[in-house]
Amino acid sequence: MLGRLLVRFLRPYWPLLIVVIVFQAGQSIANLTLPSLNADIIDKGVAQGDTGVILGTGGVMLLVTLAQIVCSIVAVYFGARTAMAFGRDLRGAIFHRVGEFSEREVQSFGAPSLITRTTNDVQQVQMLVLMSMTFLVATPILAIGGVIFALQEDLGLGWILVVAVPVLLIVVGLIIWRMVPWFRRMQERIDQVNRVLREQLTGIRVVRAFVREPVETERFARANADVTETALRAGRLFALMFPAVMLILNVSSIAVLWFGSYRIEDGDLQVGSLIAFLSYLIQILMAVMMASMLAFLLPRASVSGDRIGQVLATEPTVHAPATPVTQVDARGRVELREATFSYPGAEAPVVNAVSFTATPGRTTAIIGSTGAGKTTLVNLLPRLFDVTGGAVLVDGVDVRELDPDLLWGRIGLVPQRAYLFSGTVASNLRYGNPEASDDELWHALEIAQAADFVREMPEGLEAPISQGGTNVSGGQRQRLAIARALVKRPEVYVFDDAFSALDTATDARLRAALAREVADATMIVVAQRVSTIVDADEILVLDDGRVVARGTHAELLESSPEYAEIVESQLSVEEAA
Repeated sequence: MLGRLLVRFLRPYWPLLIVVIVFQAGQSIANLTLPSLNADIIDKGVAQGDTGVILGTGGVMLLVTLAQIVCSIVAVYFGARTAMAFGRDLRGAIFHRVGEFSEREVQSFGAPSLITRTTNDVQQVQMLVLMSMTFLVATPILAIGGVIFALQEDLGLGWILVVAVPVLLIVVGLIIWRMVPWFRRMQERIDQVNRVLREQLTGIRVVRAFVREPVETERFARANADVTETALRAGRLFALMFPAVMLILNVSSIAVLWFGSYRIEDGDLQVGSLIAFLSYLIQILMAVMMASMLAFLLPRASVSGDRIGQVLATEPTVHAPATPVTQVDARGRVELREATFSYPGAEAPVVNAVSFTATPGRTTAIIGSTGAGKTTLVNLLPRLFDVTGGAVLVDGVDVRELDPDLLWGRIGLVPQRAYLFSGTVASNLRYGNPEASDDELWHALEIAQAADFVREMPEGLEAPISQGGTNVSGGQRQRLAIARALVKRPEVYVFDDAFSALDTATDARLRAALAREVADATMIVVAQRVSTIVDADEILVLDDGRVVARGTHAELLESSPEYAEIVESQLSVEEAA
């Protein structure tokens, strides 16, 4: 999977890759040239007292060194640009794929895991690319070229290379082989830390309300300790790598000096050639050590590549049709025909054969006990989920055949859990209609009963909103979410228990304003509170995913025991009547 990711996302940058390869090769060739020139200075200049040879060869060495520096700077510069561009494209690809996911895929991966894959996992692969741009080309040239140049200096000491290089490769390979499983566990442990931390930050009020700080602290400490232990195990293995490389390097150097001294004594080798051979040996083993650094990154990057590949390879269950319908005649008619939805592996459907029609100018309400399937049902309309049976039609067309932008443009959804984005009041209200004027925003706020508290903010429409809307109350957050839907001016309004945080008086004023403002739109209201839906044109009573009764408030009081039970639990007999 890692290889496919590299090929796919590095292909657009092949000109930069060629530049990096050329200049890395130039740097490596310059490195290989220097020991031979140094040997000439010693054997032909110093040994024979020829100052001209020393100065001439020394000048050549300076020029070669300068060329090496230039090549290194150019290669690193373009290598870094390529690696950063690669990381940017990879993060963008993950972001866009996750944006295509339905609720099913998001729940399958989990938000903490998706965040880790978009940040930490991409960083691991990006670091591998960066280090590869820096060392990958130079490493084989130095290793192979070093062997050739070393054997040219003295073939008799070549057996040391035959022994040292395989031993080093075997040692490094064994260490890396043992490290791979631990790196895989490390990424999973990081997911767990993110999950625990996200839960604690989101539920901080609940934690404090139930005095669970010690328990949550211990829970985080366990997750943190798991990451630490896994990192330590991988780190201990990696800590063996450099001592092993240095041990083999030093033993090989001693062997070169020991056996080389005998060859010098016999007249088979000169001092300069011995020093050059030793330099090449060091270059060869250092190249192997640089490869080991890449090898250190490779296991973790491989694990991260697999995790990223899983996201990119996951096809959304909700996808755009091949030939979408881009134009419809009707305006705001919603129809469900035996709509059924089941989660994978579930024993029973969450929504089971639900049929109803919601038309413009009418309010259709859905009520039922907790877990009856109300939210899942309304999530089928904007295709947050796709039905597993039956059909959902908007304006006479199956939503699976509609162009997604056309569908989403016709539906204004106010979710059960109102969410605001970091920015300002105005930026949140313009989320569905970027061209809305300030007057339109204030008009929507008036209808949503939110204008008063927005005016009290010193900045008004430009008042800052923190991530999630945590700097405003739950009721204010819900009213701003309703105003956001009103600014969009859709044909269909879906309120998923969107009035639950409002007091009864505000709820009544808001519903009265909505009835006047969106009288021609289709209204679908999911509610727990009976007072919110008593004036609905049709009320559907949902129980275990099925519609068990339908009618007006008065009709259901007479005909539906389930509805009567809900009413009695909330209202007195007089209020119900």
